Amino acid sequence: MTSPALTYAIRSLWRNPRRTWLAIVGIGVGCALALFMESMNRGRDELFARMGAYAGAGHVRIVPDGWRERRDPRLRLADWQADLRTARDMPGVAAVTVRARAQALLAMGTHVVPVELVGVDPDNEPRTYRFVQTITQGRYLRSTDSGAVVIGQAVADRLVAELDDEILVTAVGRSGDIESMLLRIVGIVSTGSEDVDATITQITLQDVEALTGLMGAGEVTVVLDDWKMADAMKASLAARVARPDTVMTWGEISPDFKGHLEQDKAASRLVSAIILLIVLLGVASAQLAAVLERRREFAVLAALGMRTRTIMTLLIAEALVVGMGGAALGLSLGLPFVWRFAHTGIDLSRYMGSTYTFQGVLIEPKIYGDFGPWVAGYVFGVAIVATVLASLYPALFAARTDPAEALRVA
Repeated sequence: MTSPALTYAIRSLWRNPRRTWLAIVGIGVGCALALFMESMNRGRDELFARMGAYAGAGHVRIVPDGWRERRDPRLRLADWQADLRTARDMPGVAAVTVRARAQALLAMGTHVVPVELVGVDPDNEPRTYRFVQTITQGRYLRSTDSGAVVIGQAVADRLVAELDDEILVTAVGRSGDIESMLLRIVGIVSTGSEDVDATITQITLQDVEALTGLMGAGEVTVVLDDWKMADAMKASLAARVARPDTVMTWGEISPDFKGHLEQDKAASRLVSAIILLIVLLGVASAQLAAVLERRREFAVLAALGMRTRTIMTLLIAEALVVGMGGAALGLSLGLPFVWRFAHTGIDLSRYMGSTYTFQGVLIEPKIYGDFGPWVAGYVFGVAIVATVLASLYPALFAARTDPAEALRVA
């Protein structure tokens, strides 16, 4: 864009300052609203991904061959120790743990509860499974434990069991025989959600091996520093894990959970698009009104030999100036709210309760917005694109103005 065109555009805008300021305010308010929505969208995405990962799914998981299709807890990794070392050596990994699962029955007296028994590495499990980070009664498992179990409050209530009680666990062994073991309750977890509490039954990996006769781990669960790198980490791990073990992301492990997240994201994006469309229509209306008022001006310019392309460039230059002003205003309006949103969050417990569970994942009722260097680029990008798009039709209308008709005096 040439300097004369920009100078002419600025002078044209200041000939009607009221209309110019109204356009800038409209764009600024729209950009501030769009910025808040985008911050909430990004913050919600991070919240859901984090809650799902630390609820046991992880961001990436190494699973045995065939687990994707069968989801059989009896499957074991080909070389879980090699997979574990590989995962730990990858950059961007926050925590890694191993697990082995088994379908079992817990019994105490006449009370029986079916559970998914999870054998864990007690040293690393609390770093990847947030529900056992704070034990409400007793303690968590230790690597030296044998015959110890940590259960959820819902499981304890159904068994009518208390801390230090012994319960009988029964499972199908490797050869198909029924195997059993006595376990002592060393810890009870209460998350506030009965559904989540009912899923917590953990013993050491060695005890699962002794009970089922199936050696090794059934999964290596990886938590990343940045959840957005899950796909890249999957590709990197897939080339390094022991064959025929495979790698899955959290979205593949919990497709229903990811689908719910995608639906929420689509709804939020629709709201943002509606806001931007309103802004775009408002700018287009203001630009078209300005063009209609200046028909004689454009007719004179055309009669003096100014080309159609140059006239369109003048109007787009005006739109860019308005867009830059609107972006600056939108940034100044939205930045304090987004910064506060990112640091203090919004408590939604009044609407969703103190606990909200979806697909076995306990979601925190407080959501935080996202704040970072992307904010400035997003606001200026939205403002400039919206104003340029809104000015295209008015610019084309002005360029096609017939000088003879526009200069005709009634």
